[in-house]
Parts: sequence; C-alpha cells; structure tokens
Amino acid sequence: MAFIEKLLGRQQQTEDIEDFLNALDEEDEELYEDADAFVRPVVLNTEEDVSYVMEELKKGNFILLNIADLSRRNAIKLRDLITAIKEQVLQIDGDIARISQEKILITPSRVKIMKRKPK
Repeated sequence: MAFIEKLLGRQQQTEDIEDFLNALDEEDEELYEDADAFVRPVVLNTEEDVSYVMEELKKGNFILLNIADLSRRNAIKLRDLITAIKEQVLQIDGDIARISQEKILITPSRVKIMKRKPK
C-alpha cells in the first residue's frame, strides 16, 4: 500500500510542478509596456519569420527562436534560414547562440552572449 501512496504522491507533485510552470506564462503583458526591451518567442518556419526577427532585433528586443518543428521537417531549409539570420545579426553587431536542441537565443546590437562558462 505504501508503494501505491508513494507513486500517487509523485504523480501529484509532477502535476503541481506542471501547473506551477504553466502559470509562469499567464502574466498580464500590458504591465510591461514601458519596458526597455522584450524577449520575443518566435517559431521559425518561413522567410517571413526571418524578417520579423530582424525587425525585432532592430527595435532592441531579444529573440528566443524555436527551431524544433523545422528541424524535424526540413534541415536544409533550417540551415538556410539560420544562415540568413546569422549574417544579418552579425551585420548589426548582435549575437546568436544555440541554448538547447530546440532553442536559439538572438540578441540585438551591442549585446553579446557568453558562450563559455568562466573558469
């Protein structure tokens, strides 16, 4: 019986964690209208997404680029779009780095990403 209670307890904890993490996305975005910059989540699928990324970077915003779907569907197109973004980001003195299998962080002008941990 104790085993089942432990199992059910772990399941409850997992559900509580999921509720907690999902609640992080429920902030009222109107509260942040006077922010200096935003972190914009963008799903990369088309050339139009590349244009949107560059517009946001020129406004001084950061981009959290989701490449998961495109990496599963079309690796060549993904490479081409990332190459186009990288070239333009370097032209505006921004930076780009992969932060997970599915996410790329892109920063605006004069913001650099530390790619190695300090020793």
